[in-house]
Amino acid sequence: MIDPEYQNLAERIKAWGAESGFQQVGITDTDLREHETHLENWLAKDYAGEMHYLSAHGSKRSRPAELIPGTERVICFRLDYLPDGIDPADIIATDDQAYVARYSLGRDYHKVIRQKLKRIWQKIERYLEEQGLPEGQGRVFTDSAPVLEKALAEKSGLGWIGKNTLLLNRDAGSWFFLGEIYTNLPLPIDQPSTAQHCGSCTSCIDVCPTDAIVGPFELDATRCISYLTIEHRGTIPVELRAPMGNRIFGCDDCQLICPWNSFAK
Repeated sequence: MIDPEYQNLAERIKAWGAESGFQQVGITDTDLREHETHLENWLAKDYAGEMHYLSAHGSKRSRPAELIPGTERVICFRLDYLPDGIDPADIIATDDQAYVARYSLGRDYHKVIRQKLKRIWQKIERYLEEQGLPEGQGRVFTDSAPVLEKALAEKSGLGWIGKNTLLLNRDAGSWFFLGEIYTNLPLPIDQPSTAQHCGSCTSCIDVCPTDAIVGPFELDATRCISYLTIEHRGTIPVELRAPMGNRIFGCDDCQLICPWNSFAK
C-alpha cells in the first residue's frame, strides 16, 4: 500500500517536471532482468565494438541498486529536442554541406538536463522535510553513467523500444533526450509500455546507409555511422565510407524515416 504522502509526491514530481520543460515523467522499479539478458546477448555478438565501457561495470548497468545502493525507484524524464530550421533530408542530399546529428545542435544536453534534474531533486527534498518524511536519497543521470536509459524509460511508460533500437513514443516519435533520478523513495510506479507499435514497418532497417540495423531490434554498432564518427578511434572501414556520405557527426536516418516522428515536436 502506497503512503498517500508519496502518492502526492509522485504527482508533484510530474508537475515539477512539466514546469522544468520536460514533456513526460514516469516512475518505475528496478527489475531489468529481461533487458539484462538482451544486453548480455548483444555484447556477446561483439556489436559494441570499441565501446568497452558498456561491459566494464558488470551488472551495475542493469541492476540500479548495485550502481547506487538503496535504489528502489527510478524517475524517468523525457525532453524533446527536434530543432527548427532546414529539413535534415535536404542537408543529407547536398554535396556541399556536412550533416551533424540534430541532437548536437543545441547546448550540451548533459549539462541542461542534469541541472533541471538537480533542481527537481531539491524540490523533492524540501517536500520531504515539510511533510516530516524521512530524508531521501537521490542521484541524477543523463547519458553519463552505466544506466539502461531506454529500458527504464520503457518500464516507466515513456514509450517502447522500436526496431531501430531507439525509444519511440506515439505522441513524440524519438527526437528526445532521457534523464533519470535514482532514489530510495517508495513512490508509486507507472504502468510500463508493453505494446509494440512498429507493426510490420521496416523503414528504419531499409534506410540505414551502412546496414547497421541487422534485424528488428538489433543494431551492429560497429557499422553504425554514429559509432563510426563519434565512438570509433581507428580508421573507418573503406567499404563504409561511401555509404556515410556527408554525415560527419552522428546519423539520424532511422529517425528521419520513422512514421512516428511525424508527431515529433
